[in-house]
Amino acid sequence: MKITGNASASAPKTGGRLAGKDFINIGIFTAIYFVVVFAVACLGFIPILMAAICGIVPLFAGIPYMLFLTRARKFGMITILGLLIGIIMFITGMGYFSIATGLVFGLIADLVWKSGGYASASRAILSHGIFSCWIIGNFLPFLLTANTYLPTVRAQYGDAYVDELMTYLQPELYPVLLAACFVTGVVGGFIGRAILKKHFKRAGIA
Repeated sequence: MKITGNASASAPKTGGRLAGKDFINIGIFTAIYFVVVFAVACLGFIPILMAAICGIVPLFAGIPYMLFLTRARKFGMITILGLLIGIIMFITGMGYFSIATGLVFGLIADLVWKSGGYASASRAILSHGIFSCWIIGNFLPFLLTANTYLPTVRAQYGDAYVDELMTYLQPELYPVLLAACFVTGVVGGFIGRAILKKHFKRAGIA
């Protein structure tokens, strides 16, 4: 769909190399996105809500992510966002798997957004669904490195917390958690687009 009228005049330029302004936007939205993740993660003090974070974070994170897309009109910006979020998760004690999932799903989301010419609302929503799958990386330590990771969690939260949490994190449930990330990511994308409708119109995204 071609961009015409005022939207065309105000829409950011697309393509080209990343510039200083782009990195500033990445930094700002990385911080905003992390605040949303941290706020939702506070629910994790209750084991069942910890397991449900895969489906809760994307519902709220869709708003800053979709706003970010009105400024992310160059390839690589979403990838860097995913990588930085993964690094922050590692620093805050969630293990190193989120670095990989942030990078991989960030890259795929980047490609999806680019395939829509940075002007497709449907690709923006799909991009958020895919990007949200990075969250599964926060739970992989419980599955892949449990022997070394669980003692640390037990020391912080106690045996009762970990024992209950692990009843929700059985290996066969991980595909369900991943699917929850994607589905609620799509829903969060719709929510973000609805709330930011004026921003989308101004950026020429339809």
